Amino acid sequence: MTEFFQSLGMSYEWAWFIATISGILLIALPLMLAVAMVIYVDRKVWAAINLRRGPNVVGPFGILQSFADGLKVFLQETIIPTASNKGIFLLAPIITFTVALAAWAVVPFDAGVVLADINVGLLYILAISSLSVYGVVMSGWASNSKYPFFSAMRAAAQMISYEVSIGFILVCVVLWAGTFNLTEIVEGQRGHGFGIINGYYFNLLLFPMWVVFFISSLAETARVPFDLTEAESELVAGYQTEYSSMSFALFWLGEYANILLMCSLNTILFFGGWLPPIDWAPLYAVPGIIWFLLKTFFFFLMFSWVMATVPRYRYDQLMRLGWKVFLPMSLIFVAVISGYLMATGHYG
Repeated sequence: MTEFFQSLGMSYEWAWFIATISGILLIALPLMLAVAMVIYVDRKVWAAINLRRGPNVVGPFGILQSFADGLKVFLQETIIPTASNKGIFLLAPIITFTVALAAWAVVPFDAGVVLADINVGLLYILAISSLSVYGVVMSGWASNSKYPFFSAMRAAAQMISYEVSIGFILVCVVLWAGTFNLTEIVEGQRGHGFGIINGYYFNLLLFPMWVVFFISSLAETARVPFDLTEAESELVAGYQTEYSSMSFALFWLGEYANILLMCSLNTILFFGGWLPPIDWAPLYAVPGIIWFLLKTFFFFLMFSWVMATVPRYRYDQLMRLGWKVFLPMSLIFVAVISGYLMATGHYG
């Protein structure tokens, strides 16, 4: 894109600047539209599983319901609690929203279609996603209210617990692919299963790691059955109880942007990214970005399905699963996979 703007007579510095801003907008604006649409899909899936109609009034089939909700929130009065730390109170949702968007900088939507194709893309995503807990903790503390503070403490413990196992799962993928670059990880999945199936999910050593990664993704994004940070029965709405208007909406947008990010990571790391499911020439006629979006949407449907059907864990059960099941399991698989790769000579 930089070369295109240079061809219009711009200097390299201005061409790079305009190209970077254009790339950011080409990701951020469709992502915001996608968040609005997946909220609608989420509600429709819950309704269908519970034999209800779901949104059906605003627009055809209720498709404009998310935009109506956004307009309502935008027009509401912003209320800041008197006893709160106002600076941190307002900064928390901004951090949550910004961090959720920043992670998408290294996500490859197709071959070469990525804002920053850096060699340590996977480490970047792990680092950025770990920052999301700061917005939650800051909001709970700055509210100066007990329920949001309890929720923030839960969120911190929960995210740290499951990020540990996620880190070891990513080590397994990196060991097999021999790279931290997300584009190269996707290319390494071409014809991986019997020379015809694109994806690491067909690998008997990596498939259990995908299962753990998917469940950890639910915990990382605080979705049911791991939404103990927003458990209505004991914490009202959790860390965002004291928020209203656009500050509340920023938490909502950041949460769904993170959910879409986790769905895309499931696609990239284990299901071949933009590659078709089968390494068959006619399937490559479909643009890679279509395959990527279809797979990501499939994982989002799985997120919604779990939310509508699985009961919430107790907090001690959540922590036990993270520390006593997933962490030892992921550590064992790191040893097994590295040993297998060393024995077969496929490492690095």
